[in-house]
Amino acid sequence: MLGLAGTDLVLPAIPTLPNSLAGTIEQAQLVLAAYAAGSGIGLLFFGELGARYDQRRLLMASLAGFAVLSLLATMTTSVLALVGVRLLQGFAGSAAAVFAPGMIRKMFNEAAAMRALGLMGSIESMVPALAPILGAWLLIYYDWQISFVIIGALSAVLAVVWLFFPSLLPSVRSTQSSQGYGTLLQNRQFQNYALSQAFTLGGLLIFVFGAPTVITLSMGGSLSDFVIMQVIGIAFYVASANLVGLTVERFGAQTMILLGSVMGAIGFSSIFAYSIWGANNPQVLWGLFAISNLGLGLRGPPGFYNAVLAAGDNDARGAALMLLYVLMTAALGTAAVAPFIELGLMPLSFAATLVTWASVALVMRTNAS
Repeated sequence: MLGLAGTDLVLPAIPTLPNSLAGTIEQAQLVLAAYAAGSGIGLLFFGELGARYDQRRLLMASLAGFAVLSLLATMTTSVLALVGVRLLQGFAGSAAAVFAPGMIRKMFNEAAAMRALGLMGSIESMVPALAPILGAWLLIYYDWQISFVIIGALSAVLAVVWLFFPSLLPSVRSTQSSQGYGTLLQNRQFQNYALSQAFTLGGLLIFVFGAPTVITLSMGGSLSDFVIMQVIGIAFYVASANLVGLTVERFGAQTMILLGSVMGAIGFSSIFAYSIWGANNPQVLWGLFAISNLGLGLRGPPGFYNAVLAAGDNDARGAALMLLYVLMTAALGTAAVAPFIELGLMPLSFAATLVTWASVALVMRTNAS
């Protein structure tokens, strides 16, 4: 949750950064892209270390570094300096995404572990909806630095608690050191599943990262419009994700992966069409954005499961590599859109549309093979 809050709690402050720090609105978008890029690199790093060392100690070190860098971010005086700190912050905070699923599996039997993983996923899905609300409220009464202070302090508390009470976490060391990332890069089935998952989720993140700036500066809306859009989208995601067990049982995993991918692409295509029409009402985005979230909920769980299954015994590194693809898609897409962000909704929605239709193409390629 703290790793996700590193993006979503900070998100409302992005349009205001050029007023507080030396920099431009285009550079402010890189604050988001740098965090995603750093997280992606960290995933590979911690995925490899987790195969060799006790993951509890790695997680505590990760949290301590995340806390220090969060507080260091509050001391920056320019947007570009903040971008550099955010790259390192994302790197330091990525261990939990790699280690948490394995730790949960170690703590419970198979049935209970599945329930715990589902609960973790549901809690995580709330962060993009609730954190921007808290971030916007904090921005009204404080300044952009307060979000970094909060996530830094909470990370420090966790690191200290687990340092003195290590038994709260299970001791996990991966046994999959015989296979490296090269094996996964040569696994075509895994690559198709992982990249299609990354393009659907990454396309959504590209849009979310740019939406506050577009809504407030180009569409005449407010941060409230963005928050409501997020809440509606997350609600649709949670609803469809909780029904996916029934839908997969009835229609099959491949059908739901394809259907969800197509719905995600249709949602952003509709937003792109609206941008061509004029895009003068942010409230229209509420319903169109929900379509893409509904699609992600339908394809997310079976897509993730099939990718890990295709990785075989190398599933820990497979999960890390798939998350890397998600974050790098978001980072590269956000960086590509940043120079055009002042042009409004059209370039942002076009990028999300292009990436999500690429996901559909990969799913169809997988089904054909």
